[in-house]
Amino acid sequence: MDINFNKNEDHNKLLLSELKKRLYTVSRGGGEKSIEKHHAKGKMTARERIDYLLDSKSKSIEIGAFAGEGMYENYGGCPSAGVVVKIGYIQGKQCIVVANDATVKAGAWFPITAKKNLRAQEIAIENRLPIIYLVDSAGVFLPMQDEIFPDKEHFGRIFRNNAVMSSMGITQISAVMGSCVAGGAYLPIMSDEALIVDKTGSIFLAGSYLVKAAIGESIDNETLGGASTHCEISGVTDYKAKDDNDALDKIKKIVDKIGDYDKAGFNRVKSLKPKDSPEDIFGIIPKSRADQYDMKEIIKRLVDNSEFEEYKEGYGKTIITAYARIDGWAVGIVANQRQLVKTKKGEMQFGGVIYNDSADKATRFVANCNQKKIPLVFLQDVTGFMVGSKSEHSGIIKDGAKMVNAVSNSVVPKFTIVIGNSYGAGNYAMCGKAYDPNLIVAWPSAELAVMSGNSAAKVLLQIETASLKKKGETITKEKEEELYNRIKSRYDNQVSPYYAAARIWTDAIIDPLDTRTWISMGIEAANHAPIEKPFNMGVLQV
Repeated sequence: MDINFNKNEDHNKLLLSELKKRLYTVSRGGGEKSIEKHHAKGKMTARERIDYLLDSKSKSIEIGAFAGEGMYENYGGCPSAGVVVKIGYIQGKQCIVVANDATVKAGAWFPITAKKNLRAQEIAIENRLPIIYLVDSAGVFLPMQDEIFPDKEHFGRIFRNNAVMSSMGITQISAVMGSCVAGGAYLPIMSDEALIVDKTGSIFLAGSYLVKAAIGESIDNETLGGASTHCEISGVTDYKAKDDNDALDKIKKIVDKIGDYDKAGFNRVKSLKPKDSPEDIFGIIPKSRADQYDMKEIIKRLVDNSEFEEYKEGYGKTIITAYARIDGWAVGIVANQRQLVKTKKGEMQFGGVIYNDSADKATRFVANCNQKKIPLVFLQDVTGFMVGSKSEHSGIIKDGAKMVNAVSNSVVPKFTIVIGNSYGAGNYAMCGKAYDPNLIVAWPSAELAVMSGNSAAKVLLQIETASLKKKGETITKEKEEELYNRIKSRYDNQVSPYYAAARIWTDAIIDPLDTRTWISMGIEAANHAPIEKPFNMGVLQV
């Protein structure tokens, strides 16, 4: 191994260490004192409930662990958006589980909480996955009600999705394990089956205080909407559980009896581990974003037996298109090549940039994978499309549009891994969040933005200095440097993968060594949903 490999490895393992520390912090929800209070009520935490529900020693992946990070500091923060979402296995069946974290503001819904819940439902709908709700929430966070209540993608969309999933035959099971108030009371009752935990679970449109204020009736919460009330008088819930464990055991028994599903039929054979060590990834990804590396070396460490067959290997070399297998699943890989490459005409092309020929190649490959019903994996390290007169005269906009069109209309499952840069229109063409990837995750080395922090700071500096000069201010070299550093610092924070993950622009930041698991479980989920429409690119300027 050379010295650069060792430097890269040290840098990337430090990034991974930082990721693990941050994951541990958010996993503690509202903090140790809140957890102790929760346990004192005889309740398990959201993560403890999910861990008990999922099959032991089975794989699982968590969606949106960093949702809300750094977004609500004025209100004391909202770790993991106050709700935990995992895809895993219950009695051998793949399911998605959504659990309110009552250690975070009593499980109240912030705007990002609604967005995360909607993302969980989107995954369930897209993949026809059974969804389990573990309800323990005080309802909408009132100080921010205007950002969560009335709009299309706000709180009410949850119940609309409940109804849509029911009509689609997607199993929904709810367990009320704590508070379930106001509009939130509709979620469990719009599920197929609802459980409630005795003495700790309660469901009502208005609690005892509000009832007293509204109609003058004096009643305690247990009599108003406890387990006995809803299982024996109102008939709102279907099962009464004596405690959290009992409720979760009942869910296991219900899921165990769900019938098999119609499969999409994606190709899978026996899984093989990569021949080249995945650990090498940490030494291959460069410490400096300006440095080049061979994306093929990354692919070798992600695919079965380190084998792949390139499509149009000698053409459009700044994008790699290849067929391979990941954990036995057949996949089509579209990856940005970060090396400087030479065309047959002797011209040099910058790595990480999409040229006319690479866009054309990727378009054709995406169409081929749709024709063959092969899921697509996008490995992003892209700075954007090539600019300049030569590219413009060659129709880069048209070729880029063709690639975007193919990705937009793709009907096979799509999985996006942001390895390095994800800038500008390159993010779009390589199946960014706006293009409905089934799952989109980032490595700790990722950056997502219109452009790099350095480029953006230079542009913004020119604008700001011009503005100051118009006002008659003298800009010294020191002043210019101070402005540049201030602008770059602000922009660098926004390009961080954690900034993107907090807003659910990505589903997770992951250890690169977990990439195969995410893709494999993602394809397994997608296999629950047969493809219902043909691939059609519509009207296109060929």
